[in-house]
Amino acid sequence: MGNRLEGKVAIVTGGGSGIGEAIAKKFAKEGASVVVAGLPEDPVEDVVKGIQEQGGTAVPFTGDLSSLAIANSCVDIAVKQYGKLDILINNAGTFPETNMLSDFSEEAFDYLLKNNIKTTFAMSKAALPELQKTKGNIVTAGSESGILGIAQNAPYGGTKGFNHAFTKGLAAEQAQTGVRCNVVAPGPIDTGWTHKETGPMDSKMEQMVTQGTLMGRRGTPEEVANVYLFLASDEASYITGAVYPVDGGTLIAKGPAGDQAAASMKKQPEDDLNLEHSKDSHTSVRK
Repeated sequence: MGNRLEGKVAIVTGGGSGIGEAIAKKFAKEGASVVVAGLPEDPVEDVVKGIQEQGGTAVPFTGDLSSLAIANSCVDIAVKQYGKLDILINNAGTFPETNMLSDFSEEAFDYLLKNNIKTTFAMSKAALPELQKTKGNIVTAGSESGILGIAQNAPYGGTKGFNHAFTKGLAAEQAQTGVRCNVVAPGPIDTGWTHKETGPMDSKMEQMVTQGTLMGRRGTPEEVANVYLFLASDEASYITGAVYPVDGGTLIAKGPAGDQAAASMKKQPEDDLNLEHSKDSHTSVRK
């Protein structure tokens, strides 16, 4: 166990699978007490059990966090259980459909607004009074698509662009209260979202996401969690209003750059967090 978050209390939304599971386990490993939050169908209990088995401290919370009342209940659980709140990780989100805009369903768009935007709004609003007491911080999930915009992902990228601008605005207004606010913007990550068997991508898109990175591979959930850890820790005390790409060089890649990557770059690092739900996609399909 490390100590970079020793004594801190964190809420991780979307904590039952993918990047969220990695963040929750990484934070617990570094000494934080974690509320692992997700939808009722997410395996949050499983993640909590895994944390506890490794000597960490965590409790589950399930509910629709796009509701302000339920978001308030999630924050109340953290304060009741651990006495305070230091960190909010707005990781929850969805990736329900890839399509040209002319064929993109209104149902999928509404689902994106609810899960990618309203949940971030509700949880941030609910958490701020407690974070102001502890001079804590918020780290929100953005995306390379929120910076670049991506074909057949225009609505998804739009929701992530909102999260970028929303977080910068929040950072500007909350500096007077001592609360830092930042964004982690992943590129293609090795979760259920980027595999045709478990997400909305077809085989062509699946191939393009790795070709479009300078490193010629998907990132791992743990590699993304490492950046969340840094930004949430006191080591990032002079950073607020920032957007941190974790994209293997996607933002500067030109053409199928990944085909030219060295073999050493294409090799994923070993998972150190015993992740069990990195390919689960409970929030990637509409219910």
